[in-house]
Amino acid sequence: MNWINNVVRPKIQDILSKREMPDNLWVKCPESGQMVFHKDLEANQFVVPVSDYHMRMSAPDRLKSTFDDGEYEEIEFPEVAHDPLKFRDEKKYVDRLKDAKAKTELKDAVLAGLGRINGMDVVAACQDFNFLGGSLGMAAGEAIVTAMLKAVELEVPFIMFAASGGARMQEGILSLMQMPRTTVAVQRLRDAKLPYIVVFTNPTTGGVTASYAMLGDVHIAEPGALICFAGPRVIKQTIREQLPEGFQRAEYLLEHGMVDMVVHRHEMKNQLSSLCHILMKEPVPLSDTVAGEHDGHTNGAAVAETLVDSDDDHETEIISVKSDEPAVDGDIESGDETPLEQPDVPHEDVQSKNNADKTAS
Repeated sequence: MNWINNVVRPKIQDILSKREMPDNLWVKCPESGQMVFHKDLEANQFVVPVSDYHMRMSAPDRLKSTFDDGEYEEIEFPEVAHDPLKFRDEKKYVDRLKDAKAKTELKDAVLAGLGRINGMDVVAACQDFNFLGGSLGMAAGEAIVTAMLKAVELEVPFIMFAASGGARMQEGILSLMQMPRTTVAVQRLRDAKLPYIVVFTNPTTGGVTASYAMLGDVHIAEPGALICFAGPRVIKQTIREQLPEGFQRAEYLLEHGMVDMVVHRHEMKNQLSSLCHILMKEPVPLSDTVAGEHDGHTNGAAVAETLVDSDDDHETEIISVKSDEPAVDGDIESGDETPLEQPDVPHEDVQSKNNADKTAS
């Protein structure tokens, strides 16, 4: 009996395990149903070859495809309080965080790095939708603010790849506080007269759209990306009317002036390089200007027509493709040292305040 358990049974299990096929070798296109081998999809920057559908990219893959030779220095951000409200629904919030970290191998929904794009130093931050829907919490807000201030310190352009379902409900008001904090950080970039470019990926919704994602100097969208505050299904149920075809998609927003250009992922790096070089008043690399058009989307050579430069004192006004109005600064005056610290709200104080409110009611 011991021989069967110790020798025969393990050999049978080993043979059966070798026959099992991994379930992620083939990826199905959501639009056409086409099956694509995962290595071919990865080599094509996660764009389905036939349908040209842009699949979601993880934050590390996005930064690798953006920076030269896929090399960048990750920007560390300060630790924040984990589960400050002791939130629990069907599952503890701390357990959800552990699962998300194990799944994505990220600290939180935002990954930021310093690298070069066609030779120019750039700071870029990317939201990973696989981490709790790319939701904006205290850690994600801290990462974005830290990355923006790093760009100000180094005097380099800042690029934000947005992909989010909105604010993180498990952190309540502390999550919503990240909207004004990131807005103040954007103002620091403007005070330093540094380019701030936003790339909308699928999907970008909720509080992220309502804050830093719509404050860029130039707004770029990937083909077919959903960009909105409230989703089309919610709007349709609210107004009880049929919505236009392609409502809130990148191409629809381009026609109505909400984004400046729709750029294919294969041309994104050269487009970003062109914008950064023009806004920093440096010569555009030849490799950017010769990039061809892809299915009618804007290419790198057309970027110069979207910008208007003033005299040599670097007082540059940025005008979008679809708007005749210059970018409007916020209410914060230049030099205003508005603090960017996280709100210090211990769990004990929150709990005692909640108990006092319940007693009063």
